[in-house]
Amino acid sequence: MSVQTEPQEAAAPKANGRLPIAVYLLAFSLFAMGSAEFLLAGVLPDIADDLDISLSSAGALISAFAIGVVIGGPPLAVLTLRWPRRTTLVISQAVFAAGVAVGLLTDDFTVLLVTRFLIGLAYAGFWAVAAVTAISLVTPDRTARASGVVVSGLSIAMVAGGPAGAFLSHFTGWQGGFWAVVALTVLSAIATIVAVPATKAAQEPSVKRELRTMRQPQLWVVYAATLLSTAAYMISYNYLAAFLTDVTGVDSVWVPGILVLFGIGAFIGLSIGGRIADGRPHHALLIGAGGILVCSVLLALLADYAVAVVPLVLLMGVAGFVLNPAIYGRVFTVASGAPTLAGATAVSMFQLGISVVPVLAGVALGAGAGLTSIPWLGAGLAVLTVPVVLVERTMARNRAARDAGPASATAGASVPTNAQAVADN
Repeated sequence: MSVQTEPQEAAAPKANGRLPIAVYLLAFSLFAMGSAEFLLAGVLPDIADDLDISLSSAGALISAFAIGVVIGGPPLAVLTLRWPRRTTLVISQAVFAAGVAVGLLTDDFTVLLVTRFLIGLAYAGFWAVAAVTAISLVTPDRTARASGVVVSGLSIAMVAGGPAGAFLSHFTGWQGGFWAVVALTVLSAIATIVAVPATKAAQEPSVKRELRTMRQPQLWVVYAATLLSTAAYMISYNYLAAFLTDVTGVDSVWVPGILVLFGIGAFIGLSIGGRIADGRPHHALLIGAGGILVCSVLLALLADYAVAVVPLVLLMGVAGFVLNPAIYGRVFTVASGAPTLAGATAVSMFQLGISVVPVLAGVALGAGAGLTSIPWLGAGLAVLTVPVVLVERTMARNRAARDAGPASATAGASVPTNAQAVADN
């Protein structure tokens, strides 16, 4: 199902063993780089003051990074397709660290804006290749768990890296947190050289094959599920601070701790999802979407009661991140013959899901709907996710039946193929 490394390059772990240390190292690298995304929001007013620009103008730095991630991953995946994966990872990390450093050494807003776009490109390129590298280091039955561990680096960046960087910047100036990101990224690049095995695809890389893979309708159905499910939980998370203080009436001093609960839930969700997704991917997707729906509705209905809202934040983190290993598992299963471009596009869809959140919320809040409309929007997005997942499951079953072909008729009632087993779940 997944792209495997040559035996002499990296041996897959035993079925019951631990994941290779390189998989966790890739997660740490994604944490280091991802912290730059979530750190910016906490220091935006300081940047505006330092550069003598408006807060709305400074907000363009967030958009520049997001645009770089959304549009940068697929082209970079094609351009670097024939490069050794470890080389691509290290170059992406080096470009990222250099871009952040240049932005910190300038007082020109335009230069800073350009560097944010460039590090978004590097971030997207690293993320896509990291996911493909992780699944190449494990057996086919553990690809979803491995990709889930890599994605966990992003959740750590969201709930710990960003806030910790903002805290550091409070004492060192807004640049302090970003210099920490540079240092961690350089450290992780060195560790990548030392500890990540050289890997390559089982087949010779082919741009034509990668593009042909992208024409599969089933893959775009998975991407639709990625975008919708990401937006479904991120819309509540992004406005959680305002929701807690203005609607629930929680004192602002407790907000950071409650946000940490979301992160704890994300870890739990990734752990559960990683174990379910390899054998029952569609179960994981439906459980996650259903959990987001239930949590969102309850947040809206019980918004005035902190005793209910606080545990719901934890559960929302669980539900949202149960999906992620299954999402990546489905992408790499459908695009098993040419996963690099498909993986890069999955990253873009994930980021696009985050990016559409302010637009949707802005429309609702601009119409005077109030903050309680935010979880209702999340519920609506979760509802839309369910039929998309069901359509993809049907397509997977049909594909498995086609692939079985005459062999299934010959085998009669014998043990189903791996593809059939996954599709049946």
